Amino acid sequence: MLTGWFLWLILFWVVAMVGLLAIGGFFMFRKFLKRLPKEDGWSELDWQDYYIKETRHMWPEDLKSLLEELVSPVPELFRDIARQKIAGKIGELAFKEKATAITREHVVRGYILATPKRDHKFLVKKLRDLNIDQTPYQHLF
Repeated sequence: MLTGWFLWLILFWVVAMVGLLAIGGFFMFRKFLKRLPKEDGWSELDWQDYYIKETRHMWPEDLKSLLEELVSPVPELFRDIARQKIAGKIGELAFKEKATAITREHVVRGYILATPKRDHKFLVKKLRDLNIDQTPYQHLF
């Protein structure tokens, strides 16, 4: 029978592994749900990729750098995912408005709409740091 410190080490290791597997499984399951097709046959990620592809030519260089600046507070590990999600939302807004070019307004609105509600305090701080007036976008918060 196991006794003493070795037993506690094994118990700690079992709890840690179950916890880590549960956390990883949760994030994998969320990604799986986003890949499931909706009523129209396309998943959320399919639509996001479609909007990015359709509006890629409409991005001026200064707005690409603004997007990079907006996603800079996101940890580097998740920055690519955040950039794609925000760019997809910006592309969706521009595509649905039949815009010929993406504007600064599209970028700010897409940034606000693509950011989860729990992160809006960081979003407001970043917009304030960039001297972007938030009053026209208050209804989106």
